Amino acid sequence: MDDMEMEDGEPKLVERKQALYRCLDERFVIRGERYRGQQYSQIYFTRLHHMRNILRPLVPNWKPHLPVQTVLGLEEGKECIVVGTIYKHMKLKPSILDEYSKERSTVPLVKPHNFMHPDDHLILEDESGRVKLTGNFLAPSTCVTGIVLAVHGKETSDGDLLVQGVLEAGLPPQKEILPGSREDKYVVLISGLSVGSRLFNPLQFQLFVDHITGHLGDENEQNIASQTVRLVIAGNSVEISQGLLGGQTLASKDQLQLSEPIKELDILLTQLAAAMPLDIMPGPKDPANFSLPQQPLNRCLFPGASVYNTFISCTNPHHFELDGIQFIGTSGQNIDDLDKYSEAKDKVEFMERTLRWRHLAPTAPNTLGCYPFTDKEPFLLESCPHVYFVGNQDRFETHVLKGPEKQFARLICVPRFCETGTAVMLNMKNFECHTLSFSTGL
Repeated sequence: MDDMEMEDGEPKLVERKQALYRCLDERFVIRGERYRGQQYSQIYFTRLHHMRNILRPLVPNWKPHLPVQTVLGLEEGKECIVVGTIYKHMKLKPSILDEYSKERSTVPLVKPHNFMHPDDHLILEDESGRVKLTGNFLAPSTCVTGIVLAVHGKETSDGDLLVQGVLEAGLPPQKEILPGSREDKYVVLISGLSVGSRLFNPLQFQLFVDHITGHLGDENEQNIASQTVRLVIAGNSVEISQGLLGGQTLASKDQLQLSEPIKELDILLTQLAAAMPLDIMPGPKDPANFSLPQQPLNRCLFPGASVYNTFISCTNPHHFELDGIQFIGTSGQNIDDLDKYSEAKDKVEFMERTLRWRHLAPTAPNTLGCYPFTDKEPFLLESCPHVYFVGNQDRFETHVLKGPEKQFARLICVPRFCETGTAVMLNMKNFECHTLSFSTGL
């Protein structure tokens, strides 16, 4: 409920709109799983099996005259299709063994943000074996280890596979939004608050809180605030000094320093939870497990906010439904990792690729930490979301992706709030989005 002054001075109450919410994070929750020394190979077997079942039925419409072979069944000079997992051999990929190498000086210096090299090459592997891919058809710069493709080619005299065509799984099918009169309802996306860091500006975030809870602005702005049905905080909400996390016993002064950012965040979240529903996702800098899927931040960290049933602590990735609209998002690790090991014109293009590959985090577990699941692969995309967002990016970017079966996806890069003072507002009526920017500078 938001207050607005009427002309005669009496407050007029504005009712906040509501949206039917369903949390769909179940597949990302690790329950009763115990690590018994299992290897990561099971994830790749599960992924290949699942993706092969999607790609095989697409082959007859793509290359009906060609047989589908395993790597072991390749014959020199004969064209065929092979479905397999890509492995990208990278000269500059960091290795833990390099730290112990006596010849470290001979290793070329790497730009810290990207590990690509002109000599990188691709290898296709399935259960039967592996084969090096050659030719100019498939550029190593656009691929990463872990994606599953159908490759058209023929074996050369060197025992390589000369690539003549490539088939991706493409966008997954999408659940239809039920027709009906849709009204203006907004979802606000924010990330990278970094409470406790030197970049965090308490006044700037308080302006944001006051704005979306309806305590700022004229009647029109308060009306829009009342149409905000949910806030999603996409990771990196606090920043704790790394010097305090060395494992040693902390003095009481340092203990205070450790807990202070979380207490401050709780005070801010309590204001928000009292006014509207909110989801908080963990990020790489939050007090949560490091590997994906990150489990929800413990509610005991937020004694104030967790009193409200509007406060929901979620996994990362986070999948939910609002009024029948499917949302899926991450705190940014999956896209940041693609940026280290491949090339694209912008971050939105990386997001687009993950949808076409039907996998949220293809570089896990190779270069992105993830739990060694044995019976499932939770990052596979069974259906195409209507909204796909990624937090903790350098700047706001957005794009609408349309598929051949009338799929529609709004892709959103959410910038770090502590650096940009910017949040993103999405209108569920027409999927249009715009930024909310707050500045305390004169």
